[in-house]
Amino acid sequence: MAKIRGYIAASLDGFIAGEADDMTWLQKYDDMDLGEHAFPAFLQSIQTVVMGRATYDFVANCGFPWPYGDKRAYVVTSRPIEKPAGPLEICQDVDTLIGQLRALEDGDVWVVGGGRLQMAFLEHGALDEIEIYLMPELIGGGVPLFPAIGLKASPRLASVQAMDRGCVRLHYVFASGETA
Repeated sequence: MAKIRGYIAASLDGFIAGEADDMTWLQKYDDMDLGEHAFPAFLQSIQTVVMGRATYDFVANCGFPWPYGDKRAYVVTSRPIEKPAGPLEICQDVDTLIGQLRALEDGDVWVVGGGRLQMAFLEHGALDEIEIYLMPELIGGGVPLFPAIGLKASPRLASVQAMDRGCVRLHYVFASGETA
């Protein structure tokens, strides 16, 4: 059974992007040394990516080739994608998608990008773990790591690690029944 994982950077004040989805605050950390936890190593550890439409649009319009290669990719959206940036499947129903993802046996799943989709997976008890890279930046507002929707959860801290340039890696595990 596939493990469903999160891997995301956030500012010290709890945002994943600034106002108007601005990600420039994070670019100065592009060369940061995360060792065994670096993004390329993480990407190798997963076989499937799942993203919402806003994340897909951001990735598709960033001017780079499709970054997920031959990995299975799902976009959760109700709007059609006219010219996909890479091989992907469209899914409108998170419940159905979670069932499909849980049946996978060829590797883990990454819920890419924003907190809204990660919260939807948490609401369904389907996010198994998350790695949060807390960056030493206060950006003053923007897109929150976890949107305030009333969900309560008590994940278990699996590990905490000081990383390069003041970054802190937080690894949390959500066990069945830990969301309320």
